[in-house]
Amino acid sequence: MTDEVLRTENLARAFGGLQAVAGVSLSLYAGKVTALVGPNGAGKTTTFNLITGNLRADSGAAQIRGKPIMGLKPWQVARLGVARSFQDLRLFTHMTVRENVLAATETASWFWQPGGGAARRAREDRAARALEATGLAALANARAVDLAYAERKFLSMARILAAEADIWLLDEPASGLDLASRLRFGELLRGATARGVAICLIEHNLDVVTELSDRIAFLDQGKVLAEGDPQTILRDPALAAIYFGDRPQEAA
Repeated sequence: MTDEVLRTENLARAFGGLQAVAGVSLSLYAGKVTALVGPNGAGKTTTFNLITGNLRADSGAAQIRGKPIMGLKPWQVARLGVARSFQDLRLFTHMTVRENVLAATETASWFWQPGGGAARRAREDRAARALEATGLAALANARAVDLAYAERKFLSMARILAAEADIWLLDEPASGLDLASRLRFGELLRGATARGVAICLIEHNLDVVTELSDRIAFLDQGKVLAEGDPQTILRDPALAAIYFGDRPQEAA
């Protein structure tokens, strides 16, 4: 494959005696969806945290378009074009929907943003397009705390769209969505990959994985056990046994 935009090499991180990530090497490609699949505790979210600088790796390396990113702070990684979602969404619950999205477009933490009125209008246009794309335009003035669950999920996606990042790390973005919302979510991802966005998706719903991913990396106990196309990986009986908790018991 070509157009590799992000690569990790032998990322590792332990928490005391627990080796959460044990040498993960992974590549993301422009215009492709890569799904991280594995049982609970496999190290998927920790891998995201290591890439984004939310956690420091004990060892290993990561780069974006050839630029090393280990040791960078989360905001510095974000400036390189990486946006992510979280399982707990992390919305500004008492801000409006529009304000939540606008926050993702700010270029600094200053009260007054650089660029003047033209830059402000450009940010507002980006936010408006993101709200329209996610079906939230009519709720722009509602508080995030008052949204339904699926609407909060799409607000998280609207912030990523407004940030105009070209690498998306999505942690269970489709969990809890009904079928209609899931289909709309799939349209968002397909539109993004058509624009060349590289997406890495953590998802436990294997129907979503099959529908949306181009590649799967199967993690277990902090290691990548297999990589390949969705049908090959999901039909592997040994991997299925691990995923569903039916791994053989080790001899005493």
